[in-house]
Amino acid sequence: MEQQMTYGSDYKFIPATSVKSGESVEVVPGIVCHTIQIVNICLVGDPDTGEFVLVDAGMPGSAEEIISVSEKYFGAGSRPKAIILTHGHFDHVGAVIELVKHWQVTVYAHELELPHLTGHEPYPKPDATVEGGMVAKMSPLFPREPINLGGNVEKLPSDGEVPHLPDFRWIHTPGHSPGHISLFRDKDRLLLAGDAFVTVKQDSFYKVVTQKEELNGPPRYLTTDWEAAKNSVAALEKLKPAVTITGHGRPMSGSELSDGLAVLVQEFDRVAVPDYGKYVDEEK
Repeated sequence: MEQQMTYGSDYKFIPATSVKSGESVEVVPGIVCHTIQIVNICLVGDPDTGEFVLVDAGMPGSAEEIISVSEKYFGAGSRPKAIILTHGHFDHVGAVIELVKHWQVTVYAHELELPHLTGHEPYPKPDATVEGGMVAKMSPLFPREPINLGGNVEKLPSDGEVPHLPDFRWIHTPGHSPGHISLFRDKDRLLLAGDAFVTVKQDSFYKVVTQKEELNGPPRYLTTDWEAAKNSVAALEKLKPAVTITGHGRPMSGSELSDGLAVLVQEFDRVAVPDYGKYVDEEK
């Protein structure tokens, strides 16, 4: 299983962090959100049986932390039934190779992400010119070359089912990346949104560091299709989620979430789409 798994040559530790780094929150029973530097991973499972699935794989160099958090909540020596990726950007696959080797598990992603996860295609260059703050200016430092998981990654089932999570369905929410997905559980309207929208203004260095809560569109410097991103947010708002965990920022629920999402959909062009930037100008 371990052959051919490689990170891109630009893969490296990124020295960016926040006040919430290292914190875990059990958002609802069995659903843990853990922050690694500036990004969230989710453990979705049943503490009684010890069975769980990992959603996203953190920042480069974070494998030991992810394993430790998993064992804290699901027992020593526990391992997930699978790893589900919302998408393949560096901060969501940062430890995936080490985790696959350690746990011997399969990774699942949307088929449009597979070229970036099997060594075939780099992501578009981050846009340092986009309207935003210091994180956007730093974005050319971020790895974008494809990683190669070889035969350890499979495409998600086309019927929307999520392997080993029968209560969830996956929803294609492109814009931030071509094969971006979100996960939704109908029985309690729990949404794992990935980076389709986030609860911190991710391009602002100050707000990333302080984790100032602010429902916003996807991170600007890596979003290449703003029309698709807008449609994705509108589709998620129609689900009327009761609680959400996003790829960046704190979990959000109740009227703060519902009102914030309604405003985001209404005002998307004004508050989410940057006034200028490479990918905005290309769409225009």
